[in-house]
Amino acid sequence: MTDNELIKEYLKGDEKSLEILVARYLKPIYSFSYKNVGNMEQAEDITQEVFAKIWKNLKKFDQRKDFKPWIFQIAKNTSIDYLRKKKIIPFSRFENESGQNFLADNLQGESPNLIENLADKQAIEAILANLDEKEQKIINLRHKQGFSFKQIANILKEPINTIKSRYRRIMINMRKKHAPNDDN
Repeated sequence: MTDNELIKEYLKGDEKSLEILVARYLKPIYSFSYKNVGNMEQAEDITQEVFAKIWKNLKKFDQRKDFKPWIFQIAKNTSIDYLRKKKIIPFSRFENESGQNFLADNLQGESPNLIENLADKQAIEAILANLDEKEQKIINLRHKQGFSFKQIANILKEPINTIKSRYRRIMINMRKKHAPNDDN
């Protein structure tokens, strides 16, 4: 039976149809959730939540459409909600199918010249000394040599979104360490 046929049968009162549908998608949804969160227990929780949402909302499902994209969209949204609650959303989660990352592409801005804005050059050198080698290279290539993210990605032979994500993480950490004190 197709997914939509199983849904029709379930909505007519056949509980076994829902069991078949769940069995059909349990492993794929778990695998998808695990890929998104990288933790077995969290993936299990998300998978359970996805199927609870399916069960509660199956009456609302537009049976003229395919079920598979619908369930995977629910799994994606549930994973993002879970990560949002944990305040852990890797930049890579914002990539589209072609690998473009809208969020990372639009985050350069708040203070792109943070290094130049830090008053104490010795503090800058101390911060750079505490970075790992790859992070130091990114900062040096970006700020001392003036390379674009695309050029840095080519030089380091890494995806541009990885470079942007690392750069952004470095900038956030630097801001936290050197933010003006709000108590004044």
